Amino acid sequence: MSGRGSIEHRIEDIAREFECRGITLSVRRVDFGCNPFDGAESVDMVVVCGGDGTVNFVVNSMQHRGLDVMLGIIPSGTANDLAGALNMPSDVVLAARKIAEGSERRVDCGVVNGKRFVNVLSFGVLTTTSQHTPDEAKRRFGKMAYLWVGMRDLVKMHPMRLRITANGKSITSDSLMCLVFNGETAGRFRIARGAKLDDGRLDVLLLERRNMMMACGSMIRYLLGGHPDAVRSFTAQELRIETLHDEPTDIDGQEGPRFPLHVTCEHRSLRVRC
Repeated sequence: MSGRGSIEHRIEDIAREFECRGITLSVRRVDFGCNPFDGAESVDMVVVCGGDGTVNFVVNSMQHRGLDVMLGIIPSGTANDLAGALNMPSDVVLAARKIAEGSERRVDCGVVNGKRFVNVLSFGVLTTTSQHTPDEAKRRFGKMAYLWVGMRDLVKMHPMRLRITANGKSITSDSLMCLVFNGETAGRFRIARGAKLDDGRLDVLLLERRNMMMACGSMIRYLLGGHPDAVRSFTAQELRIETLHDEPTDIDGQEGPRFPLHVTCEHRSLRVRC
């Protein structure tokens, strides 16, 4: 049911791409109330039809069972950032064909307080927009639903005093937003410039304190390729983030853990077929 639910009408076409190449496929609807690997611990590969949130759920479910299963991703969510980083076709049948004919690639995975994230950990202004956007609105309006909810979130914007320890140094920052990327994009906006899925490092971006107009202007300049002073960036293999605020966090569009945050990069820990 990710995205606009259109995947449901293509299931037979997708299954045919695997079966005609000698791959036996069992189709299941994702139930977020139970582990999808229950009774399926011996599978060789799991193919996820959905967005980053669905992939996140499956990857963490795999970890809870202590499994190391090959992962294929058919993008059918709203943003599909990880699938985009893997250059998966937007057409779901072509994506299925690429997986069926593909080979293994190992990519990094982020971990925060013991929970994995495949694309981005975030907190601050606009970062919990996906959580607050109703599923029905996502299905009806796609990315425009995020824009509407995001405009409401801007009104509540406030700075956070952060202490970040990384690369043997500790910094203090009054930030409006913090993004820790394993991937490169958020909502298909290219934010973590030059980030790679297999470099063993996470890309950290901070939007530092300004008034609303200046903060928005700085972020727009950055997205257009500029280097505004209000945006600070660095890379790290491991970091710790502390704040006095009880801020909600987000991992891949889902509710994330509470502070303090201990974040690491698991180098090439995910087996992806593409």
